[in-house]
Amino acid sequence: MGNSYAGQLKSTRFEEALHNSIEASLRSSGGDPQPVFTQLYLDHSSNDLEELEDDDDSDSSSPPLPYLQAPAPDGCCTLDGFCQAGKDLRLVSVATESIEVPAGFELVGAKSPSIPEHILVCAVDRRFLPDENGKNALLGFSGNCVGCGEKGFRYFTEFSNHINLKLSTQPKKQKHLKYYLVKNPQGALCKGSLICWKGKNSVWSLSFSNPYVFTLQCADLLSGDVLLHHVCPKFLSFLFVFFCFGFYFDIVLCVCFSYLVSSAIHSGPPKKRHRSWHPSALLPVPPTAVPVPAIRPIVCSPGLSSPQPPVAGLIQPQPVTTGETVIIPNNLLSSSGVRPVILIGHGTLPYFYGNVGDVVVSPLLVSCYKSSQLTEKTLETLGLNSSQLLSVETMILLTLQYLARLGSEQIPLREELEQIVLKAMLCCPGGPTISPSQLPWLARLEASVSRGSVQVMVTHNSLGEGISESLHSLSEGPHHKQCLPTYVVIICASKISGSEFCVLVLGKYQARALAEGMLTTNEFLKEISYELITGKVSILASHFKTTSLGDNLDKQLVRYQRRRKGQVIQPFQGDVTDHINSQESATSPRGWEPSEFLGRVFQIYPTQLSVARSLLSQVCSIADSGTQNLDLGRFCKVDFLVLVPPSHILVHQTAQRIRQSGVLVDLGIEDISSAHQKSDKYVVRLDGDVHTKMEAFMRKVKQNPYTLFVLIHDNSHVDLTSALSGSVCHGELQGLADRVVNCQEVLDALNLLVLQVSCFPYTLQTHQSRISICNEVHWPSNEKTAEQSPSELIYFGLRDYTSSLQWGVFSPILRCDDAFEKMVHTLLESHPHLHSMVIRSYLLIQQYTEAMMALTSSPSLRDHITPETLAMVEDLINAPSREGSQGQGHMLLVRVPSLQLAMLARERLEDVRDKLGLQLCFAVLLGSPASELSLSRNFISRLRVWRGCESEDWVPHTYEDLEGLPCIVILTGKDPLGETFPRSLKYSDLRLIDSSYLTRTALEQEVGLACTYVSRDVVQEPQRAMAPLESDGDKATTSLNDGDELERPQSNGSATTKTSGSLAENGVSSSDIADLFQKPSTSTCPPDGVVMLDMGTVTQGFKQECDSLGGQLSSNSSKASKTPPSLYSSQSTQYSRDSQPARVSPRTVIMSRAAYSLLAGESGSQLSSFSLLPHADVAWSSPLRPLITHHLQEVEQSMYYRQWTIARQHHADYEAPPVPHPRRLLLSGPPQVGKTGAYLQFLRILFRMLIRLLEVDVYDEEEEEEEETSEVTTPVNTQWPDVEEIRKMPFDPYPRDPKFKKASPVYSDKMPKYKQLEEIQTPAKRKTKSICLSRFAAHNAFHHCEQCHHYCESGPATQLPECTFHAFTFCSSMLGEEVQLHFVIPKAKEQHFVFSQQGNHLESMRLPLVSTKDPDVLKSPIFTPTTGRQEHGLFNIFHAMDGAAHLHILVVKQLEMPLYRKYWPNHILLVLPAMFNNAGVGAARFMIKELSYHNLELERNRLEEQGVKRQDVWPFIVMMDDSCVLWNTHSEEVDFNLRVNSSGLLLCRFNYFNMMKKHIPVGGNKDFLVKPKLVPTSVSPSQYVCAPDSEQMLLDAPAQFLFERFLQSCSHRLFPMAIQNRDNPVLSIDSYLNVGPEITVCYISSRPHSTNLNHQDLVFSGLLLYLCDSFVVSGLLKKFRFLKGATLCVICQDRSSLRQTIVRLELEDQWQFRLRDEFQTANCSEDRPLYFLTGRHV
Repeated sequence: MGNSYAGQLKSTRFEEALHNSIEASLRSSGGDPQPVFTQLYLDHSSNDLEELEDDDDSDSSSPPLPYLQAPAPDGCCTLDGFCQAGKDLRLVSVATESIEVPAGFELVGAKSPSIPEHILVCAVDRRFLPDENGKNALLGFSGNCVGCGEKGFRYFTEFSNHINLKLSTQPKKQKHLKYYLVKNPQGALCKGSLICWKGKNSVWSLSFSNPYVFTLQCADLLSGDVLLHHVCPKFLSFLFVFFCFGFYFDIVLCVCFSYLVSSAIHSGPPKKRHRSWHPSALLPVPPTAVPVPAIRPIVCSPGLSSPQPPVAGLIQPQPVTTGETVIIPNNLLSSSGVRPVILIGHGTLPYFYGNVGDVVVSPLLVSCYKSSQLTEKTLETLGLNSSQLLSVETMILLTLQYLARLGSEQIPLREELEQIVLKAMLCCPGGPTISPSQLPWLARLEASVSRGSVQVMVTHNSLGEGISESLHSLSEGPHHKQCLPTYVVIICASKISGSEFCVLVLGKYQARALAEGMLTTNEFLKEISYELITGKVSILASHFKTTSLGDNLDKQLVRYQRRRKGQVIQPFQGDVTDHINSQESATSPRGWEPSEFLGRVFQIYPTQLSVARSLLSQVCSIADSGTQNLDLGRFCKVDFLVLVPPSHILVHQTAQRIRQSGVLVDLGIEDISSAHQKSDKYVVRLDGDVHTKMEAFMRKVKQNPYTLFVLIHDNSHVDLTSALSGSVCHGELQGLADRVVNCQEVLDALNLLVLQVSCFPYTLQTHQSRISICNEVHWPSNEKTAEQSPSELIYFGLRDYTSSLQWGVFSPILRCDDAFEKMVHTLLESHPHLHSMVIRSYLLIQQYTEAMMALTSSPSLRDHITPETLAMVEDLINAPSREGSQGQGHMLLVRVPSLQLAMLARERLEDVRDKLGLQLCFAVLLGSPASELSLSRNFISRLRVWRGCESEDWVPHTYEDLEGLPCIVILTGKDPLGETFPRSLKYSDLRLIDSSYLTRTALEQEVGLACTYVSRDVVQEPQRAMAPLESDGDKATTSLNDGDELERPQSNGSATTKTSGSLAENGVSSSDIADLFQKPSTSTCPPDGVVMLDMGTVTQGFKQECDSLGGQLSSNSSKASKTPPSLYSSQSTQYSRDSQPARVSPRTVIMSRAAYSLLAGESGSQLSSFSLLPHADVAWSSPLRPLITHHLQEVEQSMYYRQWTIARQHHADYEAPPVPHPRRLLLSGPPQVGKTGAYLQFLRILFRMLIRLLEVDVYDEEEEEEEETSEVTTPVNTQWPDVEEIRKMPFDPYPRDPKFKKASPVYSDKMPKYKQLEEIQTPAKRKTKSICLSRFAAHNAFHHCEQCHHYCESGPATQLPECTFHAFTFCSSMLGEEVQLHFVIPKAKEQHFVFSQQGNHLESMRLPLVSTKDPDVLKSPIFTPTTGRQEHGLFNIFHAMDGAAHLHILVVKQLEMPLYRKYWPNHILLVLPAMFNNAGVGAARFMIKELSYHNLELERNRLEEQGVKRQDVWPFIVMMDDSCVLWNTHSEEVDFNLRVNSSGLLLCRFNYFNMMKKHIPVGGNKDFLVKPKLVPTSVSPSQYVCAPDSEQMLLDAPAQFLFERFLQSCSHRLFPMAIQNRDNPVLSIDSYLNVGPEITVCYISSRPHSTNLNHQDLVFSGLLLYLCDSFVVSGLLKKFRFLKGATLCVICQDRSSLRQTIVRLELEDQWQFRLRDEFQTANCSEDRPLYFLTGRHV
């Protein structure tokens, strides 16, 4: 049986069939062997012969041929991996041993199903092995055992028994001899290439043929022949899940799937036809049949025999595991045209050696299969439990179905498959039970619907086996005549190791996209640079040297250039056919005037003001948090520095914003003359010079502790590489932002805020974020448009671009150039070695080149240019010549990330433009972050004319300066850096942005270049037929081109010069340079052509807003300015007030197919950009997570990303502290929405707030002038205070506080001159004035600083400090009974008190000695009575005392004690008895006096026992009001002063001392709102009293308050003879009541030994007895003389006491009473009214 194949039809098949028949007959114990010709001619289809019939390739799920292995001889070794002689045959054991190989023999590797991880070494005669083409192998076998050395095995069956293969199927060399074994460079034996048994092209020629397609009629669906009742219900539910995923699932698959699944589950896979059965060629195919995909599975039966017990005396070594090795064939990419991508699935991949550069291993989908690693907490969050996890087999089927339904231009997305897996878990917990034996058939069934794009390869040994065979077959191309599958799913269905799989991506577009998508932006830019530098693009470049018509491009251009003869196309007017001399065109056309829309107004709009307020509110929240992280009260100035990405244009743009806003003048850090020149120093690029500038800035921070600095990190998402992993990449330094913003100096500075600003903040919102979610401020997303006119501007952002696809008949503004994409795909297949962006760039350059040629010299090229390109170039050239354009045109932005490609594009397009004579029609600029704008002089001249600028030095610095100039801007750089483009930008060409940009930030920031403000009617027109769109930001009404800078509030400069009124009337602020409606009269141009404007009404509103911040700061940031919309809309950006604003349309964006699909979400199976990984520097924290949608608000998105994303190792936040930084904030908003204006406004109102915090409203009233009546002077050498010297001073009963101007004057010997009533009238509201606090001011509970936090705060612990409660009892002479007060004393303050020896009884409060001299100690105890002001009372007097030690006691009501203890835990509290809960501050002062007098006697007695003289004890106390903001000695009260003086105590008031009392609107002695209890109505003071038991309406107010207000208003009715009669005052015993300023009161004390006025010569006009006690007797009253007709008023607590008092004092002897003269306050009896009786002296 020869080996010659020439001229013999199917000789190999014949020989193989004959050999099989002979071998089967030798083994067969009974029965006849199958006929040879039955085996040979069984198949009727030559194409699928081997797939359908060959036993070698039968699936493991098919019943194997029965094979009974002969038992091993007694005493032989049966251990796997060893021969029967007990010698180790495993490759890992004998790799380094010397093996004798006879001549003509080869070492090969055999695989045993019992140990699939090992290779057994065998020596086989080379003649029985195939050659490299899979042919010329003799039938039969000849081999030797390399272990024991036994030779001459003639049958493979015999040999397999010897080496213990333990097979359950018929042994065949084709099955079990797998690899050639070779030696590596180290001389060790290792696995080589596969033994090619099947022939060189047999695998791919069979595998990649198109499968049959069968259809099923509807009638068949309704018949019972479909056998749906055989389908497992659980699998049907699983099948239903696939419908829920949104994939197209045709009815044919559904029925066939059900039928075959039923067969697989109940009866195994379909059996092969019997070999003796001859099918008829005319037999119809059953309608339910689905052909098995033709991938040849590599079968190794999994059947195993149980291991035999080890034989005694033989060595049984332990098995050694090893990884499998796959050698990558040489020239894989060149021969196949594709670089395969291996998507890691489940299982272990082999080691790869050889040409590894031609294969890419991607972990893209590996996380989708790690659901078993989910924690219980994550599962609970997802609504799952561990029982719902899917099996590996189910996930393989899900992957297959997902791949089968991807479009030809789609690539797998991790986020998409993860959602599929999650939905499968939720819809069908656990999935169907699929055994490894059923998996191959079900997998092939899933792949069958892909029409050949997905194939399945099944192996039962390892994944490496399938990968190796696939790559080997792929490298043996060419495959021009066959269709390669897009995906090959390699499944290893092993009963030992379980199911494993991976995906081999062979689709040229998909493999390239996946491979390029694995590169970071820096990496693929390096790759592009490498390809350009090494000349790999030379073949591509030569391809584009010819036009699409086949002509030489350069020769065509030169020919046309010569034909023009030096003439150029007339620019800005006329047609492209109009030519003029190039020298003539250098002069500007006649009639040109300054453009109407270039004089823009800097404005701040309500949305920006609202965002600024939100930032300010958050800063206040940090300060109020009680953590001492920020003390706003210590700062008096604001300074700032703005960090921007390394872009020269962005630096100029930001500095321009600062100049326009006038913020430097408003903050007071620059004057008007220097602000415009010095604005640049407040903006710093993150480049190599940033460290020097930051060091200078940080020096300022340290040297100015009372200045609050704000470090603004704008576009903070651009570079967040950690400082440790930062490097120079693509010409840029990375990691600089981390070095600057996160350096320890910045973190530790207590007077430095860090504000990070970003359009795409997702990389700042990870689980390790340095920014608290509470410190995030987001641009508002809701709007109210009812009052806005159609001509106003609204923001048009990313979501609006997506929604615009639903506008229907309107021309789409978000487009995909399909013609361009087809050209790209053709070129990609021809140049597999080049990066796709290189190919796209060269094609893009050719498209623009030929478009210019088609419009000028070669019209025949029109058919070879995409319509999108032609339309953009035509608009670029012709727009300036249209009527009304005034020569102005559009900007075309072309995004080219690679600098080298961008320079190539600029050079090429500029050269073509010049040769075509278009050099004066439009400019071609390179927009590089690393360079300034470069523009030819003729274009600069035109811009000057449009701007009305006469300065020859002016050049454009920003893209906005190019407003109206027709130009192509080739924007390069790794990322867009936040530059703002002019309104004339019309087209944004993003066709180079493809599948390399598969993160949300990378994709959306490219589209963000086109976002801007547009006319409302442009959006409303297409929206009328659809639901209202959601927009990215608040559609703030604007009159700007980009909305970035809006309305400007009043400058502080004008406020300080007191000229704001006149300037506002003129519409110009003090920081303006040029008038809006006049051209500059000098040779200088207005700065950047932008004019600042203030509107009087608006600025006044904003000024009031800023001024009121101190009292209205809250978290409510939604209150916007109430300025009418008409004010904003009336401000036009044009010089002419009569002209209408130009209609502004959204910019047109041209995208690649990959980016368009993600942004548009056009395919039901593709997710939107929202679901992508937010940034390349972060990773998902969990394999599965909830789906994020565009419906989530910004705060919800932040919470989502903080929970589900983590920073990668090179991220700056990777090793961030566990707690966010307290002084770091985040401002996020859509691109080009106006964030710069918002944070500049924030700086302005922050400064205003700090000024307000340093200012307080104090009472601004002139004190009563004091007459020079005192004749006593204090000697200079007197030790002050000297008690005896003070006793010599006369008592002054007249308070100087202006609040007593309307009080009754007190009679004395030397009264001041009488003032007329009209002179002393004061307004109802006391006059206040705002003053700036000094460093010695007292503060309330909101003040925090590092100096005094120990004074008023309990410390870091949240619990109150330990304190003790002590009762102090003494007898009050006035009350006539014992009084019990309670002290709450912190442990740290107990040294100020004296306790009993047992330590539990308070005896006295320590008083110092007069002789003690310590300047750091204040001797006098300070008592502060207070009520209702636990937060606002000025009890922090640490700074007022300049740090001196003192004793401060707060006197509080019993019901308010817990509140005061909470806010002032380190203060001593003196708690009044419960009876004083409803009393006023006078009662507290009385108790302070009584306590102090009693304590002085106790201390004198205690110290006298220690030998101290009684007069040496310090006798003074300080009684201070809770509103004294700057130091005051005592608060005055007339009644209190008179009582103190009469009792013999000394009272001091220091004259010529600055006393300032803060106006505190809460707490204290507030007036009650007097109103009836039942029917609210106005009540006059005369109605405050009524007859007893009357039915008059009852009032809701305290009785004492009603009576005092009645006396003040109606005293002329009580004491008519005392009105304006100072010689005959009203006598008041033991109390002073204010009876109005017209009546003089004489105070007399009834106490024995009291100091009283000499009243012998006085005749009184009235008598006032208020709650008189037992000291008032009838004998005392008889000492006084009264006028005839004088009036008496007796006030008591009840009617009984009133009558008893009349009788006890014998008043009826001298006074006449009438029943109708009895009254009461208008209270109900439950409120205990006061009763009083009036009488007349007889």
